[in-house]
Amino acid sequence: MRKESRPVALLRRAVAYEVGMWHSLYRWLLRRPLVHTPGAEAFSYVGVVKPILGAFIALSAIEIPIFDLILRHTVPWPSVRHTALALGIWGLLWMIGLFASLRIHPHVADAAGLRVRNGISVDFMVPWTAVATIGARYRSLPSSRAIQVEQDDAVTILNVGTGSQTSVDVVLREPLSVPLPKGPSGPVTAIRLYADDPEALVARARQHLTVSLPGSDS
Repeated sequence: MRKESRPVALLRRAVAYEVGMWHSLYRWLLRRPLVHTPGAEAFSYVGVVKPILGAFIALSAIEIPIFDLILRHTVPWPSVRHTALALGIWGLLWMIGLFASLRIHPHVADAAGLRVRNGISVDFMVPWTAVATIGARYRSLPSSRAIQVEQDDAVTILNVGTGSQTSVDVVLREPLSVPLPKGPSGPVTAIRLYADDPEALVARARQHLTVSLPGSDS
């Protein structure tokens, strides 16, 4: 099978991201959350970035009519003003869609494992049988990128951060490769993610871990 070129792969990911974001906005506005399996519990991670996104959305909403008014009195070509207005509205809806994608795609803990997400770009499952320990600990990341890989001696850590932070540490029993936007990751021995209520996520995860232990009554 012929491997697609890098530009084609980038274009494919960009289109998929754009479609997914508008779909998230549609579901959020119509209050149609994604359906989870029975017994599953969702854990949000948008709290840390909610103030920042809210501020950007508010400023954009204020900027659009002001910029349109300036262009109305300074630019004689209506097409330029209409194009700028359309781009401004698109940008505003894009940011609302980004917020919506974070809201309706939470982390999920169910009987199968922990589903780790970050909007529509990150979505993978960590089976409970692959988890050695899980704990709550706030950590700062060196950059704002959602996906960061950290090498610490013989340990390879996959950070799935929000707002340059993580708050839950998942240590794996053995190296695990997970799907990421650019393709499968290399084998990682620990996964760190952010949750608004890390203690609740850890408590729920430990319940599932107890059930999944060898020799349990499950």
